[in-house]
Amino acid sequence: MSGDELDLLLIEDNPGDARLIEEMLREVGDLRQRVEGDAAGADGSRIHHETTLSDGLDRLAESGTDVLLLDLGLPESTGLETLERVLDATEFVPIVVLTGLRDEGVGVEAVQRGAQDYLVKDEVTSDLLVRSIHHAIERNRQERERARRLEQLEALNNLNRVSQDITHAVITTDTRDDLERTVCERLVASDAYRFAWIGEVDRSTDEVTPRVSAGVEAGYLDEITVSLDGESGPEGPGAKAVRTQSVQVVQNVRTDPAFERWRDRASERDYGSAAAVPIAHEDLFYGVLAVYAESPNAFSEPEVEVLGRLGDVIGHAITAVERRDALVSDAALEIEFAVTGVAEELTALTADGQAVVDVETVVRSDRGVVAYGRADGVSGDAFREAVERTEVVDEFRFLSSDGDELGFELVTDIATSLVTAVATHGGQVSSATIADGELRFVVGFPRGRDKRQLVELVEEHCPGAVPRAQRTVQRDDDAVDTAASVIEDRLTEKQRSAVETAVFAGFFDWPRTSTGEEVADRLGVSPATFTQHLRAAERKLFEALFRDESADGESAPWTPLESDSGSDSDSVTESQSDSGSGSD
Repeated sequence: MSGDELDLLLIEDNPGDARLIEEMLREVGDLRQRVEGDAAGADGSRIHHETTLSDGLDRLAESGTDVLLLDLGLPESTGLETLERVLDATEFVPIVVLTGLRDEGVGVEAVQRGAQDYLVKDEVTSDLLVRSIHHAIERNRQERERARRLEQLEALNNLNRVSQDITHAVITTDTRDDLERTVCERLVASDAYRFAWIGEVDRSTDEVTPRVSAGVEAGYLDEITVSLDGESGPEGPGAKAVRTQSVQVVQNVRTDPAFERWRDRASERDYGSAAAVPIAHEDLFYGVLAVYAESPNAFSEPEVEVLGRLGDVIGHAITAVERRDALVSDAALEIEFAVTGVAEELTALTADGQAVVDVETVVRSDRGVVAYGRADGVSGDAFREAVERTEVVDEFRFLSSDGDELGFELVTDIATSLVTAVATHGGQVSSATIADGELRFVVGFPRGRDKRQLVELVEEHCPGAVPRAQRTVQRDDDAVDTAASVIEDRLTEKQRSAVETAVFAGFFDWPRTSTGEEVADRLGVSPATFTQHLRAAERKLFEALFRDESADGESAPWTPLESDSGSDSDSVTESQSDSGSGSD
């Protein structure tokens, strides 16, 4: 349709019939208003007449046609063959077939094959012609809408199948590289997309750096740069996905200003539309999945939602892979933070350099964070008085007293957010020290993680925390013994909390410094529940020690003696890798 005009193409070799149709259309006057019911801005219609099928097909290819009036009896082609040739050459152009009185049955079959309507030439009137054109346009519109919805549904179903396949694949992959490569390969294998790649944010260059890719690439990633600085032109979909943490879509790479910098290279590879999907899990951002389709407008709203969920699945899977790697890794990164404005009464107690307070472990419970540690160089009365004046401590008690060394337990909710967030990303708050008037705590993470993001995570959940130093904790090859493996692999979080709290609360000491009721109270559970968790954990530990390495039918397979480590304990060595800010 040109402006407000209705473009009609008449392919008719009989001059008399052609003149009659043209006269009828002119008599109708404002045909567009009659057909579409648009009273405002209607400028009538334009009629193009061709006498041969080849000229008519050329006209269809050169300009937009709103309706085609087609005579089936042409010099180059006759009957339904004429219709088939037109249908092969065009898509979604409404066709009204013109037939002779004796060919009415052919007209019916023509509709069955793809025409929208048919007219018997000897019975055509102006009103009938307008009504037929109107019906042809409306039926064609409905067919196009139905085809569009079917295409979207097919694409959505296909993407759902891909998503399910990827979900299964991420469970079975061993490394992050394998996981990301599987995602890209599965997406392009579906034929719905021509190209997919995953990149991560390089904070040193403020760019998205590609990690893996699959599909029709041919050097594309070598020729483009996805910058986050906002100074290289309009913000692209990748940069916007990083900033907004939401899926961004370019439905037409040839016209959308957001894709201007990459348009030529994308067009060379027949990329018609693109989507950028953030890969994240909770507070940790891993990168961007970029997907390219051949046709414009390839990403429907439901498809975008599925891609968004897929980004969440990938982020969750990467987190799981890194946590698993942390359990078997021979090294971990520890970052020490200093924090001010917290527990100032206790920090003041150590300002003279005589007293030191060490928190040896922290345990999450339903009541907050339970900390166990020792205080040296301070009297019990002075320490208790300082603790009682510290607003962040909810509960406190002494567990032991050995000369100048005091064992204690305290409960606080100020660190709950930090401890939970760190644990979610595979790390732990391993210790804390108050000495020389300063509070410092150590957070351990699996080695190889983005240090800057880890520091930002801690700073977000502990305002005022400043990174001071870092080190790599190295474990020998025999470091992970049977008991440690059981704790990490087999105990539930509640079972581990029960055992850990019991150990540090002195439940296993003789005489006991904490009863079962007191430990249960710290965990926020009933004594019976605590006992249940504790006994279950004990059973798993003892079964691993006495059954897994025995001749029992459930035991591990035999291994050569020389390959058996024979070690029952961790051999841990610590090497100071560097110091200074951990936010590099």
